[in-house]
Amino acid sequence: MMKSSLPLGEFAARRARLMAQLPAGGLAIVPGASMRHRNRDVEYPFRQDSDFYYLTGFNEPDAVLVLLPGRSDGETVLFCQGRDPEMEIWNGYRTGPEGAMQHYGLDAAHPVDEIDKRLPELIDGRRSICYSIGSDEALDNRVRQWLKAVRSRARQGAVAPTELVMLDPLLHELRLFKSEAEIGLMREAGRISAQAHVRAMQQCRPGLFEYQLEAEISHHFAMNGCHLPAYSSIVGGGANGCILHYTENRDALCAGDLVLIDAGCELEYYAGDITRTFPVDGHFSPEQKQLYELVLRTQLACIERVKPGVLWNEVHDLSVHMLTEGLVALGLLEGDVDTLIETGAYREFYMHRLGHWLGMDVHDVGDYRVEGEWRPLQPGMVMTVEPGLYVSPHNEGVEPRWRGIGIRIEDDVLVTETGGEVLSAAAPKSVAEIEQLMAKARQSR
Repeated sequence: MMKSSLPLGEFAARRARLMAQLPAGGLAIVPGASMRHRNRDVEYPFRQDSDFYYLTGFNEPDAVLVLLPGRSDGETVLFCQGRDPEMEIWNGYRTGPEGAMQHYGLDAAHPVDEIDKRLPELIDGRRSICYSIGSDEALDNRVRQWLKAVRSRARQGAVAPTELVMLDPLLHELRLFKSEAEIGLMREAGRISAQAHVRAMQQCRPGLFEYQLEAEISHHFAMNGCHLPAYSSIVGGGANGCILHYTENRDALCAGDLVLIDAGCELEYYAGDITRTFPVDGHFSPEQKQLYELVLRTQLACIERVKPGVLWNEVHDLSVHMLTEGLVALGLLEGDVDTLIETGAYREFYMHRLGHWLGMDVHDVGDYRVEGEWRPLQPGMVMTVEPGLYVSPHNEGVEPRWRGIGIRIEDDVLVTETGGEVLSAAAPKSVAEIEQLMAKARQSR
């Protein structure tokens, strides 16, 4: 199993910060992921739960972390699979409880098959149990059984916790702000992802299939240490680029069409997320160029707006105004810009938000509102900036020359003390840069 390049102290500091925020007398339970069956005798590649990995760096299935602030016998306890030489022949090496303590900086570790015996002892005398209530029915049931086991020993002096507390808000607020070590991994994920998009531009030509461009991207990810993408890659040629979550990637790429690629690698559990749109044959048509440059102007202005103190929704609102204004100028919308925004007329062409948090999950955790108000951007947050325009091939309200054009331009932006750092800047996005790159690639074939 992969081991993180982050220092053990990074994970220990995260656990300490979380424990400092738990309610007095509380303990936290954080389960890891299990293997999932794909079909008969075949399992999906294992991917650890992000919350669990964030706190441990432990990359094996069926593990559970328990955090017990103030416990004299050790505050961090891991339950994990025990060593089993026979099973390890088939499924690979297991760390085991002793190895977990030795290699992951944990205070105590036990075989996971002992958890039902040991957990009631650990929660005895605690005031509250903090975990992700309602996200895993099996865990909910086990917590109830552990509480029942403690209550059954009340006559022997056992005291069961009296409240359950949702852990997600505390843990996810920590994950929202990236450390320098995390930022380093995300810069590298952005660089690798950007290079993959360059490779796709260089290899693209009419007659290729969408899945062949996807293969070029996947190859680059794997050759740079990223076994899997952060999400299912989108490669949509022509009208397929108007489907926001198109992942079939099965059609041929045609001259005269654009191809929209939304793809990012996952590097040591940290995601890249980039979208580039470019012409299959290397040349933008006049209509494609006009819409593309409108989206690009909007994206650049929104990235410029990313600064500490700016409200999350402020950046999105700027994208709505600029795209609506541009659609009116091009004749795809008619009317007063403010009225078109108020009535939502622009949503026929721009139906998604400007972006999302980015981190260990491609749509990362963290609240967008705090106490009902849009939250201000702060240093250490990482977000995507991805305006787009999509003219449905079935939109009879516009001239045929516009129909079937789908464009999105997406970058990963770190909020710094002074503004925004684009982590995915190595992927070209101006019309001139894209056309020159693709022309040079054609000449070298």
